[in-house]
Amino acid sequence: MIMVFYDGKCGLCRKEINYYKKIAPPGLFDWQDITESLDDLNEQGISLSAGLKQIHAKDHDGRLYVGVDAFILIWKQLRWWRVLATLVALPLIWQIADIVYRIFAHWRFSRLEHCQLAIKQE
Repeated sequence: MIMVFYDGKCGLCRKEINYYKKIAPPGLFDWQDITESLDDLNEQGISLSAGLKQIHAKDHDGRLYVGVDAFILIWKQLRWWRVLATLVALPLIWQIADIVYRIFAHWRFSRLEHCQLAIKQE
């Protein structure tokens, strides 16, 4: 089972994950809203602020994926999204996607109140 750690208090994140939940084959993903429970996140050695900054996913073999790599892992499992996963995994496209995602993730993190509270709690 692929474990996915996401920010359930972020409206955009929640909407995207809910879409993936609807189209994903049953039993393939374990969706972990880290704003509801930190137990699994802490077991992976991931801080709350790191989990809120970028999406994280853990594959069947226990390998951890962060950011764009986590999305690629998720998309590879979804029927119509496999083509996007293959394209985004190409070196130049991956680099661009990673830069864009990091900029977006930083912007999103810096403007959400619950993310700022997480920094203060650590």
